[in-house]
Amino acid sequence: MENASKALIIAGAILLAILIISLGIMIYNQASGTVNNNAIDEVDITSFNQKFTQYEGDNIKGAQVDALLDQIRTNNVTYQDDTSRQVQLEVKSGTNWTSNTLPSGNLIGNTSLTRAQSGSSYKVKCTMDSKSGLVEKVTIENAS
Repeated sequence: MENASKALIIAGAILLAILIISLGIMIYNQASGTVNNNAIDEVDITSFNQKFTQYEGDNIKGAQVDALLDQIRTNNVTYQDDTSRQVQLEVKSGTNWTSNTLPSGNLIGNTSLTRAQSGSSYKVKCTMDSKSGLVEKVTIENAS
């Protein structure tokens, strides 16, 4: 009888050990899933920023600036409901432009967008959001 009670205690201890090990594995899998999601977010951030940073520089031609404006408008229409992914545009006053009306803001609904002068050179700078790492603003001015 004494051997039977010891066998039951040992069997209970083994089941408890299996339960604890299974719980540890489950917690580990959940934590590693979170780490993998952060890596995907970094790829997403880099991909998002690349659409705008490819135009960044000190000697950007007017045609490239026009392509950047189209990219900003397309992006902002795509993310119309997600303001964290919208990119603001600032064109410094005195910048060479085809009209006196300089584009600014988020460019949503701006169908009659004026264009940069094709023969001029511009300085384009992207500003990143400190929390998300996404491009939040593009500034355009005359090249020095």
